[in-house]
Order: sequence, then C-alpha cells, then structure tokens
Amino acid sequence: MIKLLLALAISTHLFAIQTSERLFECTEIFKERKGELLVELERIDEQKQALSALKVATEELLKQKETKFTIKEQELDEKLATVTAKEKNAKEMLAKNEAVLKELKSIKMSKIAQTFSKMKPASAANILADMPNNDAKGILQSLKSKVVGKILTKMDAKKASKLTQLLSK
Repeated sequence: MIKLLLALAISTHLFAIQTSERLFECTEIFKERKGELLVELERIDEQKQALSALKVATEELLKQKETKFTIKEQELDEKLATVTAKEKNAKEMLAKNEAVLKELKSIKMSKIAQTFSKMKPASAANILADMPNNDAKGILQSLKSKVVGKILTKMDAKKASKLTQLLSK
C-alpha cells in the first residue's frame, strides 16, 4: 500500500508539474499575444489619428470650397442682375427708337402726301405708276380719297387696278 501511495504521490506530483509547465507555457503565450495586441492597438491608434487629421483637413477644404462657391454664386447673381438691367434698358431704348422711327415715317408720309396732293393728278399718276406697288400704296393711303380717285383715273388701268386691290386689303 505504501508503494501504491508513493506511486500515487509521484503521479500526482508529476501531474502537478505538467500542469504547472502548461500554465507557464500558456502564460508565455498570453504574454506574447499581449505584446502583439499592444502593437496592433498602437497601429490602430495611429490610423485613428491619421483618419481624424484627414477628416479635419477634408472639412476645412469643404468649407473653403463652399466659401468660393458662395462668392462665385454672388458674382454670378450680380452679373445676371447687370445683364438683366442692360437688357431692360436696351428694350426701353428700342421701344423709344421704334416710336421715333414711326413718328419720322409719319412725318415723312405726311410731307409726301402734301406734295402729292398739291400735284396735278396726271403728274402724280405718272410718278406712282413707276413706283413699286407697296410704296405707291403707302402714298395713296396717306392721301384723301378724293385726290386718290383723281390720280387713279389718270393711271394705266392695270396699274390702277393693282393699286386699288392693294388699298382694299
């Protein structure tokens, strides 16, 4: 029995030594792994700092771009307002010029009408017969109907017919 106890004690002692060696090996493995994890943690921290710096730089760049965009947009709005004002001014000037031109044409036709109304019907008929139909029509429209009638009677029948048709439109 002593032998049995002694064998049991020796086997227990050997088992304890093996367990102790395994614990020591596990501790060594955990220490190595801890070192690797610390290195990895340090690398992750560096990447986090780099990412944070990149984020700040990106936000700053975005702010600068937005500021430039806002300035360009304001400049464009100012140019648009200037162009719109110039366009409005040009339209007003065009309307004034058209009114003046219409008045000048009216004065011109009035003077021509006065000249033709003072002429003898035969002379007026000869002059109008040589003119393009639209020009002759404009002059005849500015004359009194009595004078127009006298002039048309002195004209060639075909020309008088064409002018009468134009006057009726």
